[in-house]
Amino acid sequence: MTSSPTGPLNLVAPMVTASGTLPSRLADALRKMISDGLYEVGARLPTEEEFANHFRVGRTTVREALKRLEAEGCIAVRRGHGRFVAVTPALHQPLQRLNSVTELLARHGYEVTNEVVQVGTRGATGEEVRALGLSEEEPVVHLERIRRQDDDVLIYSLDVVPQKYLPSGYDGPWDGSLYQLLEPSGRIPVSSVTSVQAAMVPDKISKTFGLDPSEPWLLMVQRNLAADGTTVIYSHDYHRGDRFFFDVVRRVDL
Repeated sequence: MTSSPTGPLNLVAPMVTASGTLPSRLADALRKMISDGLYEVGARLPTEEEFANHFRVGRTTVREALKRLEAEGCIAVRRGHGRFVAVTPALHQPLQRLNSVTELLARHGYEVTNEVVQVGTRGATGEEVRALGLSEEEPVVHLERIRRQDDDVLIYSLDVVPQKYLPSGYDGPWDGSLYQLLEPSGRIPVSSVTSVQAAMVPDKISKTFGLDPSEPWLLMVQRNLAADGTTVIYSHDYHRGDRFFFDVVRRVDL
């Protein structure tokens, strides 16, 4: 006899429809359930059999998805008692997948508030001229934003975009997706050149938003490229080091 889903699991759609491999898709679905508060910290999760029956997948798929959440520290196993929610899930993102920050957070079920710290138009600096392939002092939009869930700051981002790629005369709002603003010009990023390094968030940001100056952050410096190879966004994104993990696929050269 198979067991039927009970409790919060009844509130979740029984099909996993996002992109990616089946265990990855299921892990995303389970992560979102926890992010949405269906299972709070300390709550016991359904059994492998209940998950398998509800999502219409095999128990091997369920087991692999749960192992991913366990490796992230999202859930904990108590032998003889089951699996329990340990913490709010961290955000795992394959480094080879390019998403806007807005899409990344929404995909993991986070209801994020974007707060504009500073925005303005100025001439490109020497570094930006090289990164964006611009002429000297060509006008760019300099945009700094904080992404937070409730009072919890998750990301500090600094984006520089050539003014010529944005809608003519556009003057805000600036709290949405830059990808959408670039769509009319046909300059949506489709790839990026990215470097990742450990960093401390700038002093002005930690002081303004009351952040712990010793807290670890991951800095992603990116040149975001459109389909024609032009760089359309030069970004510096500081991600909370205890909340974000970026996965990399590595292969042996044959």
